[in-house]
Amino acid sequence: MTGHAHGARAAADAATIPAAGADRLTTLAIGGMSCAACVGRVERKLGRLDGVTASVNLATERARISHPASLSVDDLIATVEAAGFTASAPDVDEPGRPSTGNGPAGDPADGTDGDPAERRRLLLTALLSLPVLALSMVPGWQFRNWQWLCFVLAAPVAVWGAAPFHVRAVRGLRHGAATMDTLVSLGVVASFGWSGYALFLGGAGTPGMTMPFSLLPAAGDGTAHLYLEAAVGVPLFVLAGRRMEARARRGTGAALRSLAERAAKEVSVRGADGAERRLPIGLLQVGDRFLVRPGERVATDGTVVSGSSALDLSLISGESHPVEVGPGSEAVGGAVNSAGLLEIRADAVGGDTQLARITRLVEDAQTGKTRAQRLADAVAAVFVPAVLTIAVTVLGFWLGAGADPQAAVTAAVAVLVVACPCALGLATPTALLAATGRGAQLGILVSGPRALERLRRIDTVVLDKTGTLTTGRMAVTAFTARADGPDPDEVLRLAATVEQGSEHPVARAVLAYAREHGSDAPLEPAAAVGDFTATPGLGVRGVIDGRTVTVVRPPDDPDELPATLADAVRTAETAGHTAVLVTVDGAPAAVLALGDTLRPDGYRAVDHLRRLGLRPVLATGDRAATARAVARQLAITEVHAQARPQDKAALVATLREQGGRVAVVGDGVNDAAALARADLGIAMGSGTDAAIGAADVTLVREDLQAIADAVRLARRTLGTIRGNLLWAFGYNLVTVPLAAVGLLNPMLAAAAMSASSLLVVGNSLRLRAWQPPGADRTSRRRPHAPRSSANPPRPRGTRESV
Repeated sequence: MTGHAHGARAAADAATIPAAGADRLTTLAIGGMSCAACVGRVERKLGRLDGVTASVNLATERARISHPASLSVDDLIATVEAAGFTASAPDVDEPGRPSTGNGPAGDPADGTDGDPAERRRLLLTALLSLPVLALSMVPGWQFRNWQWLCFVLAAPVAVWGAAPFHVRAVRGLRHGAATMDTLVSLGVVASFGWSGYALFLGGAGTPGMTMPFSLLPAAGDGTAHLYLEAAVGVPLFVLAGRRMEARARRGTGAALRSLAERAAKEVSVRGADGAERRLPIGLLQVGDRFLVRPGERVATDGTVVSGSSALDLSLISGESHPVEVGPGSEAVGGAVNSAGLLEIRADAVGGDTQLARITRLVEDAQTGKTRAQRLADAVAAVFVPAVLTIAVTVLGFWLGAGADPQAAVTAAVAVLVVACPCALGLATPTALLAATGRGAQLGILVSGPRALERLRRIDTVVLDKTGTLTTGRMAVTAFTARADGPDPDEVLRLAATVEQGSEHPVARAVLAYAREHGSDAPLEPAAAVGDFTATPGLGVRGVIDGRTVTVVRPPDDPDELPATLADAVRTAETAGHTAVLVTVDGAPAAVLALGDTLRPDGYRAVDHLRRLGLRPVLATGDRAATARAVARQLAITEVHAQARPQDKAALVATLREQGGRVAVVGDGVNDAAALARADLGIAMGSGTDAAIGAADVTLVREDLQAIADAVRLARRTLGTIRGNLLWAFGYNLVTVPLAAVGLLNPMLAAAAMSASSLLVVGNSLRLRAWQPPGADRTSRRRPHAPRSSANPPRPRGTRESV
């Protein structure tokens, strides 16, 4: 009971979220954002209001706003709309429960595969664009009146396919802002507009006209060239790039919702008349009494009124062993009832529960700005206006110098077309797509480019114990029988037989051990056990064939036992394990030590982390003796035991203040806050949806060495992304000046733009063949889908003890 209450208070303390000095904290769903510049515009607009601070998350399309109570939500919505975006209050699923926040249609947070309309737009744009690109870039395929067919195909692409860019560009200009959409829109308009002029007024529409591929624009014949390939290629490449970016970041909001979904949906409430009725959890009130049967989750925080059982709190408080509860004990919402029927009085409901508070804690931790986002703001603020300035300057200079107007326009169009940010837009998402695909084959799921960037730079790894370094399941680690007592196999058979009448996790562990290591003699059926008694917190007792057998807690003073058994009890306690005593007819016969079991690849995985220059730190909610035992076997020197959720988050903060770049590896709800607070969160796929939702990286294969593989993959991927960005920027630094001085035909500019994008994609695709060192071990285990917390993985039968 003590450990239970301690863990419960810890979770509640960790989930308390201050409003940063403001009277109210409001969340808004923002629609219409397309890049980091949009995020900055929303934040700046809201920040101009007195007493308001805002943090906008592009991935979830949410704004967390601290504001005075005198400022209404309608005022905040009106401010966002004045910046050119849509805003609304997220939906609340049930009264008092945490909001899961259903975003706008196509929001990557909604768990769907994007907006169907945008998928259709991309597909139709590709179907219309490919013939135009082929005919424009290959003179040998140009038949009579080919240019008019290309114009007909390009028109819907330039108008309808690029409509999102046009709309956002106009909206941005109306509010005095220029974004990547501005360049895309201008590039499409200039290319298509010039092509229309050349067709109708410049002689390019003559039947039989062919367009040769020339390196330099010739004075006087600029109107004979069409730039329809640029008009269709620009929206096609950018739409595809943004689609890939959306797919890479999809699921962030859905993962957060999964934390709230851990709460029960319905509850069995007992009325004043003793009648039982099933109600939605939203109708549960403080003071109501509800029932929790074996295998069910506790619906909400409360106090046990009647009944006794063992609650599995490993996913809530970090305690690896089930906690015995009885009348007067506290029960935490989300805990799993392992044994008997409980009647509980509700003490907190809805948003006041510990699970709901932890949900809000994780959401707040994920709302902060990142260095990558600030860098994107800076690039968008400088690159786009610079290109626009160069294009206008080039046009004015050529006209002022007395050049032919068509040559001047040709040079300006070439600047806009060649500077189109296709390669910049594709540099990160294509590498990410290839890396995440390869990572999935290796059992590593990465949420996005921020995770890869942080994974490459980490130097400290905080490891949870239960469910991460260990299997998270209780198992018998040692069996010691008296040398002068009954036959050990017979003692084990009797202990397992009497434990059949109990649903306690200790009983399940003893039964599993007896079936694997006992004699071939079958166990007696449970019905053969007479006078069976189960005493919570003590053990079980039964009579088998006239012999009284007990499996109970050993005496407080082990010296009361025979020397062999006393030594076994002390050894178990030193290792942080649970010892149970088996007696036959009142005489001590054997001692069973039970504890969590270490993952078989634990030492090797930690050793690989050290070889990569990473510092391993163990942080667990379990007892100090257990933590030290695990640390000794893994050669980890820094250990933090009995760490509550807020303690783990504070540890992460301290390590970061000391200059460390910290990754946290965990699998439980109690790890969610630390996972979100760290520079990088890594969740075990066999853990809870809450941990997976708060993490940036999820390991879905039962192999801790996947952590080292993830670091290596991140380093290779970031190297590829840097190469892509270097090419994209270098390409613009070289081609924009060439276009400005008239040495680059817009046709060649479009070809260069297309080639630049293809080179970026080709470089990224090399990641699909990446192999980690010692690749033969990657096939040891096949990656599997992450398991839901409601369906824990079955034991693998490992005998390595902690």
